[in-house]
Amino acid sequence: MKKVSGVFFSSVAIMLVLVLFGITMPDTLEKMTGNMQAFITTHFGWYYLLVVTFFVAVCAYFLFSPVGKIRLGKQDEKPEFSRPTWVAMIFSAGVGIGLIFYGTAEPLSHFAISSPTGITGTEEAAKDAMRYTFFHWGIHAWAIYGIVGLTVAYFTFRKGELGLISKTLRPLLGDRVDGFIGKAIDVIAVVSTVIGVATTLGFGTAQINGGLTYLFGVPASFLMQLVIVLVLTVLFLVSASTGLSKGIKILSNANMGLTAVLFICVLIFGPTLLIMNLFTDTLGAYVQTFVNMSFRLAPFNEEGREWINGWTIFYWSWWIAWSPFVGIFIARVSRGRTIREFVVYVLLIPSLIGFIWFSTFGTAAISGENTGAVALSSLPTEASLFGLLEQYPFSLALSILTIMIIVTFFVTSADSGTYVLGMMTSNGSLFPSVRIKMIWGFFLSTTALVLLYSGGLQALQNTMIIVAFPFSMVIVLMTFSLIKAVNLEAREMGMGLIKKKETKKEVRVR
Repeated sequence: MKKVSGVFFSSVAIMLVLVLFGITMPDTLEKMTGNMQAFITTHFGWYYLLVVTFFVAVCAYFLFSPVGKIRLGKQDEKPEFSRPTWVAMIFSAGVGIGLIFYGTAEPLSHFAISSPTGITGTEEAAKDAMRYTFFHWGIHAWAIYGIVGLTVAYFTFRKGELGLISKTLRPLLGDRVDGFIGKAIDVIAVVSTVIGVATTLGFGTAQINGGLTYLFGVPASFLMQLVIVLVLTVLFLVSASTGLSKGIKILSNANMGLTAVLFICVLIFGPTLLIMNLFTDTLGAYVQTFVNMSFRLAPFNEEGREWINGWTIFYWSWWIAWSPFVGIFIARVSRGRTIREFVVYVLLIPSLIGFIWFSTFGTAAISGENTGAVALSSLPTEASLFGLLEQYPFSLALSILTIMIIVTFFVTSADSGTYVLGMMTSNGSLFPSVRIKMIWGFFLSTTALVLLYSGGLQALQNTMIIVAFPFSMVIVLMTFSLIKAVNLEAREMGMGLIKKKETKKEVRVR
């Protein structure tokens, strides 16, 4: 099972071409990705909105349907990890560095720079800023992860399939998942995972560099980012060699602990009452406008459409590109959970944690900007959080703590990524070899550096949208495959409405 598959060699070949292309012709790569990104967002923005909303609806079905009682494994199987550790691992893998990178930057941008409704700097702009941040980091994002994770977990632990994306499509494609079609699907998943994780690592590298620049005057340059990546690569490769139950488990719990300390400090030192009030108000507005935001595309408003392309479509692409990695990882740590428990703890709990986080950091940033205490909107995106922390007591300690959190998130994301990539290229082995994980660790770091070198954060965003497009179609197929398999099992088990209909039929016969 630990032996590498043909998917490994095909994926490595594709990534080598991309890496060499980025090193030798960075300007060409940036131009190509920019053109492709513009084409996809302009012509297929509607597709992204519809397909992600479809995933939300399917998750709601599994939450309230009788099939939610089905366990991901044998019906009497117990979970491998405790619930707090399980949630910590899910959350660390699912949001990672993005939570720190965009915690202040996104609400602040929506409020002061480019509002989703076109009005900046007002009370209404502050409310809209928080509402759309909830939208981007809430249920829609976790529904994408949830669909992939639930499908992989169901077919792997319930049906005994290998832990591969392709094997989840057996109800639709039959034995063709064992041939060329299945391998092609797995290659798409692997490449999507490498690009998705590498993009996040690029964000983390840029923010660490930005923090060091803001605090200590360290130059913000590609050379500095190269040094940061090399140091962090050594750290996450050491963690990757320890296995799932040690490195990732310990780091995930550490992430949550350090993040909680930073959160409490900002909540106490920041505008506490305003944070709580805006959180409550935004949560209600988010629920009330949930459907409207899900389908908002601004077809007659060019400025509004540009905003949607730059934020909503980018985020949906980000989550989709990350979904094979996060989905397979969540599936791996969710063995023994019921479908309903899975949906609750993968969709609702992380969303709520994210809402509280963004309410705290976003409100604090908006308040500082609005009162004129600090011009955070004039800072680079990667430095905005450090600018906020500078206004509080123990600012240097809080900033150093923030860098520590980014480092642990970086290591956790990369460690989890190498684990999942090892699974996908070792015939679905639940225990991929250290050598394979090391190879993928090298490609993750190298890809992040190439994307930073070829165009910085914009190249990262462009590439994310491009790779997400083909994999989104794979997720749609996975969704229909899961529905078909689960409903068939429900009929066999006599669950819910199906059981009632059969009972009425029996009565009529009698």
